[in-house]
Amino acid sequence: MTTAPSVPTMLHLRLGGTSVVARLDDAALPCVLHWGPDLGDVSTQALDELQIALTPPYVDSAISSQAAVALLPQHSSGWLGRPGLLGSRAGGRSWSVSFDRVEHRVETAGSADWADGAAGAVRLRSVGLDRPSALEVTTEIEVHPSGLVRVRAQVRNLGADDYEVAHLLPALPVPAEAGELLDMTGRHTHERTPQRRPFDPGAWVREAWGGRPGHDSATVMCAGEPGFGFRSGRVWGVHVAHSGNQVVLAEHSTAGWRLLRGGEVLLPGEGVLHPQESYSSPWLVASWGEGLDAFSQRVHRFLRAQPHHPRGPRPVLLNTWEAVYFDHDLGKLITLADRAAELGIERFVLDDGWFRHRRSDQAGLGDWFVDEGVWPDGLHPLVDHVHGLGMDFGLWFEPEMINLDSDLAREHPDWVFQTDHGPGLPSRYQHVLDLGHPAAYAFVLERMSTLVGEYRIAFIKWDHNRPLVDAGHSPDGSPGVHIHTEAVYRLMAELKARHPGLEIESCCGGGGRVDLGIIEHTDRVWVSDCIDAHERQRLVRWTGLLLPPELLGTHVGSGADHSTHRLLHLGFRAGTAMWGHLGVEWDLTTASSADLDTLAAWIAFHKEVRELLHTGDVVHADLPNPALLLEGVVATDRSDALYRLAALDLTVTWPAGRVRLPGLDPARDYHVSAQAPGDAAAATFPPGWGPSGVTLPGRVLREVGIQAPLLNPDQLVLLRARALPTAAVPV
Repeated sequence: MTTAPSVPTMLHLRLGGTSVVARLDDAALPCVLHWGPDLGDVSTQALDELQIALTPPYVDSAISSQAAVALLPQHSSGWLGRPGLLGSRAGGRSWSVSFDRVEHRVETAGSADWADGAAGAVRLRSVGLDRPSALEVTTEIEVHPSGLVRVRAQVRNLGADDYEVAHLLPALPVPAEAGELLDMTGRHTHERTPQRRPFDPGAWVREAWGGRPGHDSATVMCAGEPGFGFRSGRVWGVHVAHSGNQVVLAEHSTAGWRLLRGGEVLLPGEGVLHPQESYSSPWLVASWGEGLDAFSQRVHRFLRAQPHHPRGPRPVLLNTWEAVYFDHDLGKLITLADRAAELGIERFVLDDGWFRHRRSDQAGLGDWFVDEGVWPDGLHPLVDHVHGLGMDFGLWFEPEMINLDSDLAREHPDWVFQTDHGPGLPSRYQHVLDLGHPAAYAFVLERMSTLVGEYRIAFIKWDHNRPLVDAGHSPDGSPGVHIHTEAVYRLMAELKARHPGLEIESCCGGGGRVDLGIIEHTDRVWVSDCIDAHERQRLVRWTGLLLPPELLGTHVGSGADHSTHRLLHLGFRAGTAMWGHLGVEWDLTTASSADLDTLAAWIAFHKEVRELLHTGDVVHADLPNPALLLEGVVATDRSDALYRLAALDLTVTWPAGRVRLPGLDPARDYHVSAQAPGDAAAATFPPGWGPSGVTLPGRVLREVGIQAPLLNPDQLVLLRARALPTAAVPV
């Protein structure tokens, strides 16, 4: 173990274009002085000089000067903002933390000290001991090969009586030029709406109290140079990798420190630690970049490096919800499966309505037995037919929920979350099943595992349609959100362990549970219950700031959208939906032959390019015309790129002007052309390059661009940029 001496020393960690510089002290947790651009091979002497260079002038006291703010800021060090660790023992004892000794150690993934670390990662692990308070506090700073940074903290109770953690909120600083904040808000069917504000003194706090991040989730908290976009302006941001109650905030102190912070929101009693017990905060995931694209690419590359990340072709699926709703008729579903197979669809997912008493959303949740009245032979006739067509089979569950009008609620009312006032308000006619109750957990695991095995289920659509309010255990009504969230993770992990290859989708009334905690156990998220392609352009763009396309469930709906009733052309619907993990949610038995042929062409094209879409770097253009959106995916070797240019409104200028194609290799030549089947707009309103395309250097395409075709609202064109073969160099 390398222990910091009495004089503070400096540590420099470098990976993936990212540097983290931390001040280490033998009586304080690490203080990060820089995380962001790689500083190169900085000498020990230069690091010592840097510490001197960053020391603020003495004002009127150590509290006012604040030379260092630790990863867990503490009042005992003079920090006047929110403490990083807040807790106490009975009578208010041990509420202020100060360390007798802190030991620091740098560890490499795969070493004896960190055997389970992600390949190539490095971390700083610091352990602080507060003897008077009988607490041990540990912090970890990880730097990954993608350049992504993760931080978390843990507190252990070394005392003889209980210690209650109120909150544990790590913090990372950003520099003064980060003068603007970006996070998101929204509602059901309108998630991931970006919002900006100045990073003024004080705190901008975004909390989730519904047992999930929520449809109004901040998703990320970014701070950057004012006006930062996708391609320009340095930006730093954090995300709380947790699926329950949480907080993410930006805090600007009058001493000049700007912090990005986040963690779990603990309800009363959830943070009680008995002697020798510990509590860990969720990971605070941090990235930076020259623009949001670079910020996002570090997160995407980190996820793609995880061993559980889905690999191989992502099967095109059909989900039955907007095709049949609760009307489960075997003949209709078999015809629907036939149509799906003819189009090249590879997965058939039966949505809500297959289990006992489930003829509407008012009854049956929790009764996870196939409804004998609707399915006298079980699901076997449908499943066998689907498998015979060469498709795999998926099934909808809502394992965390229960209708009071169900056999399960009548037999086990104590399994329903409730307080002294009873189960509380119904929402969508449902309440929450307490998976922190061992018997409830065992029941759900047994029923789901039995069905997965019996019907050879390859995919679970895991829904979650009600916030966790009045989430109290029986019989005392103590808060249960934290242990319920942990139980959900365990349940998903156990199902996957029992059934290798099983995939799970996180659906939460659409996009209410999109986070890097749930993605540890799932294989995609349902972006939103709104599949209106006009809305999905924004939804996928901003959800994609966190998750790469292969994890985003994107479906082609019918002409009249279920949630907005907007009528959109099939080319626009399909061209929007293919930018993710493609699916179809449409009663194909009523579709015209022409629409089926068009849809088949889009599915075939998606299969042709899905390797590019699901492995390449996602890029966006910062267009001056707000009516237009351009985004693309560029192969990691820069040999191929696919762009989508969409008009969401009438453009003020006509024609719309030039668009630049980001992400290409400046030293290579590319042939750019409109890509079928998304070339109809270019054919209708051809620009000068329309008939045969154009060949230009990547630098020219990035800096000058090409003329956009004329696009009417809710119309798009696909552009393909293929690198020309590099000429052989003469020997």
